[in-house]
Amino acid sequence: MDNERSAKINIGGVDFELILTTRATKEIARRYGGLDNLGEKLMKSENFEMALDEIIWLITVLANQSILIHNLKNKDAPKDVLTEDEVELLTSPLELATYKNAITEAMFKGTARNILSEDNSKNAGAAE
Repeated sequence: MDNERSAKINIGGVDFELILTTRATKEIARRYGGLDNLGEKLMKSENFEMALDEIIWLITVLANQSILIHNLKNKDAPKDVLTEDEVELLTSPLELATYKNAITEAMFKGTARNILSEDNSKNAGAAE
């Protein structure tokens, strides 16, 4: 994977890359109504357990993007996708709190890249 799009975390001794893909963006939008609502939802979680559930879900979705991309490119050597149960069992609440930074980094890299691409295409059209 390229570092421009991903942030790395370690779960149970295994490195995972968190990537905000179009598929992940669609899943997040389905659950939260859009990327803008995500931060608000995480901050306003009514209780600690619910906040953990949201972070676990988000880590699972973002970490699985790199696995799904690997599987797409390496059909003869697929890797198992990560489950929410595995994330729960292989992490501590303290680790999940530190993963928030990686989630933010992956989201920023994913959205910054999209904004940059849009700006470049607009500029290219204006220069003609």
